[in-house]
Amino acid sequence: MPSEAEIASHAARIREDGYTVLERVVAPQLVDDLKAAVERIEREHNLGTATTSFEGYKTLRVNNLLTYDEVFWEVPLHEAVLPVVEAVLDRECLLSSFCSLVLGPGQEAQPIHEDTQLIPLPRPHIPITLNAIWALSDFTATNGATRIVPGSHKLDHAPEYGKDYETQLATMPAGSVMLFDSALWHGGGANDSDARRFAFSCAYCWGWMRQQENLQLGIPRETAQRMPRRLQELCGYSVYKGQFGHIDNHDPIELLGRERGKRMVWEATDVKKARQAARA
Repeated sequence: MPSEAEIASHAARIREDGYTVLERVVAPQLVDDLKAAVERIEREHNLGTATTSFEGYKTLRVNNLLTYDEVFWEVPLHEAVLPVVEAVLDRECLLSSFCSLVLGPGQEAQPIHEDTQLIPLPRPHIPITLNAIWALSDFTATNGATRIVPGSHKLDHAPEYGKDYETQLATMPAGSVMLFDSALWHGGGANDSDARRFAFSCAYCWGWMRQQENLQLGIPRETAQRMPRRLQELCGYSVYKGQFGHIDNHDPIELLGRERGKRMVWEATDVKKARQAARA
């Protein structure tokens, strides 16, 4: 677990530079287990590489990972990563998307882009989504380390698609996680090595935003019922500020057999009034 000072320091770097690296925070055994699980489901489900140039013709992108193996449940909940996300967003944040990023040899570099440019907000804006890039292989200059433009989240415009920009390489050892404001200009590097580069993209957003993946429909109810409560909340079985996401004034987590989390804002207001009257 990171200390409060470490959490605050990483959150400050994200706000200032647009990114931070949590070096070697993932246990080697978990790294091995996650890689093995990706390779297993690739074989068992006969999964292939992406079919668009942006996603990468030689890149294995598996979406909706939480449905495949319980080992993937550890990623969004990781004790070194989630507290930093909550410090930048808040504790009622949501998991927006979670997929594999396995770059095969010969994968070309991805165009420089930012992940919030389809959202009609003027730039710069507060961080609205945070992306955690999990390095399950060493990220090097030759195997596709993510390219970033530090400080670009503060610019008033998005990058021009397909244009070349001066970037820095986010090299890091396996077991590290780079957290960045999704408004930061970035792109996957080229894999010029002879080995696959394993990674995950695990993105979080505010509780008032629509998630990139529709996890409530994509994850079977029986699977969601087995998840830890915190993961259920991250997947959208929760209510933001007691108002956004309710079902007939009830917390949707009750659909999974859980006791409700918090009162809806209207009920909470009446309870507060009653307590104040009782003390008067």
